[in-house]
Amino acid sequence: MEFSKRLDLFGDEIFAALNERKVALEAQGRTIYNLSVGTPDFAPAEHIRKAMMDAAADPQNWKYSLRDLPELLDAVCGYYKRRFHVEITPDQVASCAGSQEGVGHIGMVLCDEGDTVLLPTPCYPVFIAGSLLGGAKPWYYPLTKEHGFLPYVKDIPEDVARKAKYMIVSLPANPVGSVGSPELYAELVAFAKKYDILIIHDNAYSDIIFDGAVGNSFFNTPGAMDVGVEFFSLSKSFNVTGARISFLVGRRDVVAAFKKLRGQIDFGMFLPVQKAAIAALTGPLDMVKTQCGLYQQRRDALCGGLRSIGWNVPDSHGSMFVWAPIPAKYAKSMDFCLDLVEKSGVLCTPGSSFGPLGEGYVRFALTLPPERIAEAVNSIKESGILN
Repeated sequence: MEFSKRLDLFGDEIFAALNERKVALEAQGRTIYNLSVGTPDFAPAEHIRKAMMDAAADPQNWKYSLRDLPELLDAVCGYYKRRFHVEITPDQVASCAGSQEGVGHIGMVLCDEGDTVLLPTPCYPVFIAGSLLGGAKPWYYPLTKEHGFLPYVKDIPEDVARKAKYMIVSLPANPVGSVGSPELYAELVAFAKKYDILIIHDNAYSDIIFDGAVGNSFFNTPGAMDVGVEFFSLSKSFNVTGARISFLVGRRDVVAAFKKLRGQIDFGMFLPVQKAAIAALTGPLDMVKTQCGLYQQRRDALCGGLRSIGWNVPDSHGSMFVWAPIPAKYAKSMDFCLDLVEKSGVLCTPGSSFGPLGEGYVRFALTLPPERIAEAVNSIKESGILN
């Protein structure tokens, strides 16, 4: 059997390999501190769970939904007004089964074979995969320490910008933990208008932002609605990752094209999931704000703890991740990850899985409480791996 050459575009799935090693070590009785996959360990709020369970008890809700319920679209619009002070209408909203799937399909909506797209590096892997599935050629704009791991459009060559179809921006950023500013967003809008580029903003972490900053929507920036769309996810804010609830929001023509593609491959979001989403979007948000503070406690425990044992890891400014430079004696981030879990039981993700400039770093997910993170830090210290 000869498989599609399309599969040759993708490397091995790194999380599967790391999980396999984790399972093997646990079978040996080892204590593992899993800080690799960004799945929240907090529970969804009771009103969200109840909405889904009540809807699942109705046999009628187990049929194809075939559409986004009008109540769901209204709930997204209401949430954008309440949370971000942004006015949108139902025809500017389309659901998808998580931003992972949405970004994975957006290249097929927007690109023809050989089109150029602008992707950050380091970046979340599906940004690359979605572009390649659309036949596009990625041009990577670097997120560097010198520029605070933020997009720096002045370094994008004009000939590249003129060819580019879209630019993905992810702030707060996975994996690097950087946070945007109004000035940066205004610069991105001006850049997009000058070169007729669509901005695709990944807004999965606007509710996990630290040190008193406030997370916003791309559409808080004047002119952004003319040049952009945004993937808005409930996964991390409301701890519903398994339910796969996300929305593409923004320019009507892009949203309509996205719906057209999804109509060929999907029969709509499961109705009980839609009901859970409505409950989340229309319910209280105090839990979300409290949870942000808890993430900051974890950030402080990890970054401060690692610095206290001689590993100079800077604080993350947002997202549920920490981006850490590997010790100088290691040449490859995967080698360091495997050594770290073998010697200390601490599992993280190699930066090499996040694109061309990810090498030399590892990503930690803030998925354990502060006391467990303190144990993990102590285990790293006692392992001697930093010596």
